[in-house]
Amino acid sequence: MAVSYVEREQASGETLAFYDKAEDRFEMLLNIFKVFGHTPELGGLFTDIVMAILKDGELDWVTKELLILKATHRNDCQYCVVQHETLSKRLGISEEKIADIGDDRYKTSPNFTDAEKALMDLTVQIGVDANRVSKELWDRLHQHFTEPQIVEAVFTITTYIGVSKFGDALGVALEPVFDGIQPLLKVSH
Repeated sequence: MAVSYVEREQASGETLAFYDKAEDRFEMLLNIFKVFGHTPELGGLFTDIVMAILKDGELDWVTKELLILKATHRNDCQYCVVQHETLSKRLGISEEKIADIGDDRYKTSPNFTDAEKALMDLTVQIGVDANRVSKELWDRLHQHFTEPQIVEAVFTITTYIGVSKFGDALGVALEPVFDGIQPLLKVSH
C-alpha cells in the first residue's frame, strides 16, 4: 500500500460525514473511501460522484455496471473488477455476460445487444484514444441512445478509468469480505 487508510477513530468530522454517507450506501466502509480520509473535501466529492453514477439515471444502473466492468478490466484494476463483478451479479447480470466483457468477446456474444456492443466499443476507444472516436461509432451510438444517455455513458467510463488508476496507484487493497473471490474477468497482474 502506498498510503495509509484513515480509520474511523482517526477521522475528522468532515471525513466522518462522507464515511457515514458511503457506508450507508455500500453497507461497509470501502478502502477506496478510507484513502480519501486524508483529503476529506475530495472524499466528499468522490462519494457524491460515485453515488450519482451507481443508480438508475439517464442510463439504467445495469448498463453502467457493464461500462464500469469493461473500463476497469481494461485497466487491470483487480480491486474494481472484483467489487463490480459482485455488484453486477446482485443486479442480475449473468456470469456468461460478465465473462464476455473480457477482450473482444462481447463483439460476437449473443449476451450483448447491438446498443451494448456500441457502448463497449466506446469504452475501448476512450481507453485507447478518446480523441479518435470514429464517426461510424458515433452514428451507432446515436442510433440507440439519446445525447443525455451518451453523456452519462462517457462520464461513467472516464470516471471509472480514473477510479481504477487512482486505486491502483495508491495500492488500495480489497476488503477482507472479498477474500477468496476469483473474478470471471482476469487481470494481468
